[in-house]
Parts: sequence; C-alpha cells; structure tokens
Amino acid sequence: MNKNIIAIAIASLGFVIGLALLGNAIKNRNKSENTISVTGLGSKKFTSDLITWSGNFSRNSFELKSAYDQLANDRKVIENYMISKGIPKNEIVFSAVDIQKQYSYTNDGNGNSHQTFAGYQLSQKVSLESKDVSKIENLSRNITEIINLGIEFTSSPPNYFYTKLADVKQQMIADATKDAKARAEKIAENAGSSLGNLKKATMGVIQITAPNSNEDYSYGGTFNTESKEKEASITIKLEYQVN
Repeated sequence: MNKNIIAIAIASLGFVIGLALLGNAIKNRNKSENTISVTGLGSKKFTSDLITWSGNFSRNSFELKSAYDQLANDRKVIENYMISKGIPKNEIVFSAVDIQKQYSYTNDGNGNSHQTFAGYQLSQKVSLESKDVSKIENLSRNITEIINLGIEFTSSPPNYFYTKLADVKQQMIADATKDAKARAEKIAENAGSSLGNLKKATMGVIQITAPNSNEDYSYGGTFNTESKEKEASITIKLEYQVN
C-alpha cells in the first residue's frame, strides 16, 4: 500500500513538473515570436566627380611598316590635339598597337572558296581619366574635330564615377537605420506595445542608378556608369523584440 502511494506521488510530481516545463516552453516560444521586422531605406543623389573616356583609331595598308608609320603619326596628332584642349599629357594613355591581317574571300565557278591577303589593319586605343568632368565631356562630344584632321577615329561613350562613395554609403546606412527604427516604433505604438532590444540587423546591397530612371535593381547590386547624375539607395532590415 505504501509502495502504491509513493508511486502515485512520484507520478503526480512528474506530471506537475511536466506541466511546468511545457508552460515555460510555450511562454518562451511566444516570447521569441513577439517580434517585428521592418525595412528602412536610405538614399542620396549626387553628381559624378570622375570621368573616363576612350576612342580608337586605325590604319590599313598592304605594307606593315607603312601602316605603323601612319598610325604613329595619327597618335602624335591626337596627342597634340588633346593637349591643345587642356588635357595634361600624363593623363593621355595609349594602348599597345593591335595588328590584324585582313583577307578577302571569293568563290570560283566550282563553288570553291579562296582567300586573298587584303593588307594589315593596325589599331590603337587612347584613354582618358580625369576629375575635370566637363572638359572630357566636351572633348567626347566634339570628336568630329579629330576626324576632320584625317584620322579614322571612333569614340566610346564616357563612363562616370564618384570617388566619395564610401562617405555616401555611411550616410545612407545611418538614414536607413533611422528610417527602419521609426517605422518599428510607429508599429509598436499602434499595437499598444513598446520596442525592446534589437535582435537582428541585415543590410542590403547598394544600388546606384540614374535619377528617375526605370533601371532594375540587381540582387548583387546595380552600378550605373552611364549617367553623370546618380542616385544611390540601400536598405536596412531590423528585427526588434516587442514588450
């Protein structure tokens, strides 16, 4: 009889402990779920302060030396022209000369194809990188002046960059964090609660686009180099405990 009483007492104690543990687990689970997640946005418009631009020029001849001499003369003319436009000589960079053999192809009466040597094509690229954005812009827009000097020249669109992007990014992160916290406080206030501790913060990638454009954001980040005027944005996701 005593053994049965002891067994019942032990079973009862175990049941009470089990209920306590279950209640505590439910309480902790509800506590962990009592959170809110919000996303804040930080953005900044700015003007590029660095520009890069390049152009290509070429010469064709059946004689390799003749083509090279003509290209060398073109290079000197281009350099002098750019210097006359206020471009420092040390900012003018010429690439190595690219040499290609050209061939023409014909078919005979039997349908056989024949190739004939059509001469050499030598080409070279000139590149500029400068913080004087307007000067290089003007140069790239008036490239016909180089063509009028008798040079076969093709121009590429300029690319625009910003050298103080790190400072912009820090400010955007601060703004995005402030925006996210304000959103979280408003949500908690409307729910009759208050914010607790910050549990987690996740930063998105920086997106740089032309202002008022329809460019798509990229998972790895977008970096527009075609527009002088830019708009950068970044998101911050915050997760708060709610009291």
